[in-house]
Amino acid sequence: MEWRELRLGLVGPLPPPAGGIANQTLQLAELLRSEGVAITLVQTNAPYVPRFVGRLRGVRAFFRLVPYLARLWRMTARVDAVHVMANSGWSWHLVATPAIWIASLRGIPAIVNYRGGKAESFLAGSGVSVRRTLARSSIVVVPSGFLQEIFSRSGLRAEVVPNIVDPARFRPGPTPVAARAPHVVVTRNLEPLYDIPAALKAFRRIVEAMPGARMTIAGTGPDREPLRSLAEKLGIGAAVRFPGRLDREEIAELYRTATVALNPSRVDNMPNSVLEALASGVPVVSTRAGGVPFFVKDGATALLVDVGDDQGMAAAVLRLAHEPSLAESLVQAGLREAQRYTWPSVGGAWLAVYRKATVRGSAAQHPA
Repeated sequence: MEWRELRLGLVGPLPPPAGGIANQTLQLAELLRSEGVAITLVQTNAPYVPRFVGRLRGVRAFFRLVPYLARLWRMTARVDAVHVMANSGWSWHLVATPAIWIASLRGIPAIVNYRGGKAESFLAGSGVSVRRTLARSSIVVVPSGFLQEIFSRSGLRAEVVPNIVDPARFRPGPTPVAARAPHVVVTRNLEPLYDIPAALKAFRRIVEAMPGARMTIAGTGPDREPLRSLAEKLGIGAAVRFPGRLDREEIAELYRTATVALNPSRVDNMPNSVLEALASGVPVVSTRAGGVPFFVKDGATALLVDVGDDQGMAAAVLRLAHEPSLAESLVQAGLREAQRYTWPSVGGAWLAVYRKATVRGSAAQHPA
């Protein structure tokens, strides 16, 4: 099978909001279409119809689920395989599970592309039902060795195909890192999982040492106003900017103004934000959450600190400011690492997955 011979159903969310899975779904669809693949996209976070239903908590899931099931049924009538972007929790049960079972009922191979950072607790708490659904899939694919290990410990096999970064969009800015004004960038959603308060506390320490420092926290979420209040309480409100939701081009431009990208998350897998920073020529300071150490190496491609360690975050950022040779070393190593995640490097792995899935699907439908 070649790219142009493939008819693929792609099931996943799209921006907005511009989260990791949504961005990867959109990017994968664009890249596959550029290869000539006939894509039928089923958006899992499509707007409510009528729109006011989105405000009705008790019934809005029903108004999204019924049209979603209908779209899945129509899509599986005209594709060779279904690629399901899957996550933990309710997203698994309401989004991934129906897609996998409908593909199975249609006799279409389903590729489960599981991307949840909370995989270990999710598999432990929902193991029986998840296993029953995964048994209906053709192949399970995860973006990191971290998730592959978690699945293996649960007795489940998964193949690794990493996330993709676009080097034409995420590229270094024109100014060398050492010459830039101190600018710390955080590009995570404003919710407890990503521990933005720790980033703000770290930044207060940075400002004490470098009064000209500034911070941009790009993202949306339920904690926006409490985080604004915390910045004011810490005395750094004037130096911290909350621009809200940014699209891909705006995020890429933001990285080109950054001195350091800070990832303070408590739970993580293979964060797109870190990958995009590497491709943009920005040195990274991150917690060791989840799969991050599988992705970047402390002192080689990033500086890593413990989860919740705002003092360690600040010390790492200040170290980069005081050691420009270290910052430049991380930049160059990060740029080399990012090349492993471009489409020329990753596309062939996806084609191999689709070939394997369709061969298995054909064998299941036409046994010897």
